[in-house]
Amino acid sequence: MFTFEEISRYHADLYEQRDDLDFEIDGIVIKVDDYRLREELGMRERSPRWAMAWKFPPREEITVVEDIVVSVGRTGVLTPLALLQPVDVGGVTVSRATLHNEDEVRRKDIRPKDRVRVARAGDVIPEVVERVEEPGRKRSAPFVMPENCPACGAKVVKEGAYTICPAGLSCPAQLVGRICHYASRNALNIEGLGRETAKQLVERGMVRNVADLYSLTVEDLLTLEGFARKSAGALYDAIQATKKPRLDRFLYALGIPLVGERTARLLARRYGNLAALRQATEEDLMQTPEIGPEIARSVVAFFREKENREVLAALEKNGVEVQPQRDNAVGLPLQGKTFVFTGSLQRFRREEAKERVEALGGRIASSVSKKTDYVVAGADPGGKLDDARRLGVQVINEEEFERMIGRSP
Repeated sequence: MFTFEEISRYHADLYEQRDDLDFEIDGIVIKVDDYRLREELGMRERSPRWAMAWKFPPREEITVVEDIVVSVGRTGVLTPLALLQPVDVGGVTVSRATLHNEDEVRRKDIRPKDRVRVARAGDVIPEVVERVEEPGRKRSAPFVMPENCPACGAKVVKEGAYTICPAGLSCPAQLVGRICHYASRNALNIEGLGRETAKQLVERGMVRNVADLYSLTVEDLLTLEGFARKSAGALYDAIQATKKPRLDRFLYALGIPLVGERTARLLARRYGNLAALRQATEEDLMQTPEIGPEIARSVVAFFREKENREVLAALEKNGVEVQPQRDNAVGLPLQGKTFVFTGSLQRFRREEAKERVEALGGRIASSVSKKTDYVVAGADPGGKLDDARRLGVQVINEEEFERMIGRSP
């Protein structure tokens, strides 16, 4: 048993040794070592309540802001970005960093040509921490957000701390973002449809919404830069292969505000098919566990929007058939079963295995407890295997797991 003071000293000592280690670390993890207390504390969706990370302060370097530009995301939010003189931050060359929003730029008073301190938040995402004072240097004018969207020219609007382009799919930057999200790995996973390809499709007027993807031919794709017969055929096949998407992945792919992967799964299990969800009221949606008023309002508003209804109709016309999903409580083979994975899986991608368990009614936990039903052990399993044996939890290998779930989508 360690006191907080002892943990704090250990954290400080390890931080001092950080640069001398043969591997990268970004902090320590503090765990409750009483297994009975672990059982009482339980789990969140993706992490245990009996463990927490205590990160080190992010690595910082000083560089110069060459310019401040504005990007437009798929939801229409305008984000100021600092273009930097390239600088190495913890082994990664950083040449741009988010400034989040206009209020943040004003608070930090960042202007082009300023010297700034840059860090990687969580040792990952570059951000400007603060301006470095330079007494006597004449500074440029303060940054202001544009009055019109830099991508489509529409008059922007202010919503709280954010500046929004209200043009929707008529804004090419938003359309490119939505196509990329629709095609992303955790959505419909259209391999070969990245940002540069999406930009070409939008700029050439070949795609005006995601439904138009299904009207593209191999000959259309051959007109794009960087495409030959084989790559055009591969992308065409990848698009066509998504015509029968699973309901939860389709909902996530639509980019409904506030609906992430988990919320999409909850809604898919509750309603079972797209038609039922489209008819749901806010009050009914809030009967779904973990769905609050904000998400309920967002879902209802999305399906009421004329433009979204037109896109859904066009998707159906172009042959997209969203596959129903049975409720988690109605006879699914892994209903109520909890799985933990440890080690490297050879036959499955980890995400694929997790998705398959959840599609069959099971759930995934990040650590082993007495409530765990199965531990799936791959190559080089870690301490979770020891935990399973100590708690008497059934351990299965990949072959047994494959027989249990089957390989059909």
